[in-house]
Amino acid sequence: MKIGIVIIGVGRWGSHLVRIFSQNDQVKIVAIVDSNLARLKYCERELLPPNSNIIFSTNWHSVCDSPGINGVIVATPASTHYVLIKDILERGFHVLAEKPLTLNTDECRELTQFAQQKNCLLLVDHTYLFNPFVTKGQKLIKSGILGDLRYGYATRTNLGPIRQDLDCLWDLAIHDLAIFNYWLGELPCQVSAQGKTWLQPNLADLVYINLTYPSGFSAYIHLCWSNPDKQRRMGIVGNNGTLIFDELSLDSPLIIHQGNFELQNDQFSPTNLNSVIIEVAKAEPLKLVCEQFIEHIITQNYLPFSDGNLATELVHILTYISQSLQENGKLITIPIL
Repeated sequence: MKIGIVIIGVGRWGSHLVRIFSQNDQVKIVAIVDSNLARLKYCERELLPPNSNIIFSTNWHSVCDSPGINGVIVATPASTHYVLIKDILERGFHVLAEKPLTLNTDECRELTQFAQQKNCLLLVDHTYLFNPFVTKGQKLIKSGILGDLRYGYATRTNLGPIRQDLDCLWDLAIHDLAIFNYWLGELPCQVSAQGKTWLQPNLADLVYINLTYPSGFSAYIHLCWSNPDKQRRMGIVGNNGTLIFDELSLDSPLIIHQGNFELQNDQFSPTNLNSVIIEVAKAEPLKLVCEQFIEHIITQNYLPFSDGNLATELVHILTYISQSLQENGKLITIPIL
């Protein structure tokens, strides 16, 4: 029997979800919901086979009682998530939600606990955690190949897309934050942030973030959605080398630049210099997210990876980064959840 799903929200990202789920032989799309009729027509015309027998609606409550629903995909603005996801869980359906889970730590925690009470899966699409290059990077760092870890950095810039419900901090930082936390196996304990606003009142277009982890490791993140120099690049620096994940590199997205210093005649000389391209089998991360969601529904084996608890941690951290941004870079200690 196929897993019946409803997809709510088919904007830029939601349309990818329609494409992927429509190609999954284990899935039947029961309904697609979006308040924009033009987006529904686009999905029907461009993304789905003819005569697919799918319900198209502008309202979730008009399709929520349709037979055969097992899971619901939520790809709507983050401000709508709490009420919508709670209603979906109340009906006993599994949920795959776009990030961030909500914009409020308490709401994230409540939804996570409610999903557990209802015995429902709550998976959050932190897509990079499913990226094979990120997974391989975590294994390399854990192996100790970089030596003692010192600091990290990340840049995420592009000319758009501009959101009207979130600033660039809430839209972009969650990706690099999730990767750093996963790679390091710890959560930041202190944060500070500064930014600039040009395009929309009270929505930062440029943000610089400083993160400090309990181990003493520090990380720096540069975010901007008003910069045509598109970059998706991050690095972890150790005393024996640097691991680089450059998402836009076609030839070598993951590479280790090896090298350290040797003291000779009171001079520091670079030594053991080498660059190693890390070979990784490519796969579409969002497709892996969707496959894991379906697999978990089928097996009822709910692994605690990218679940509501992880989503709550990230929103908790972002809340304090946002507070620092509003207070012009104030150093803030993050309370333990």
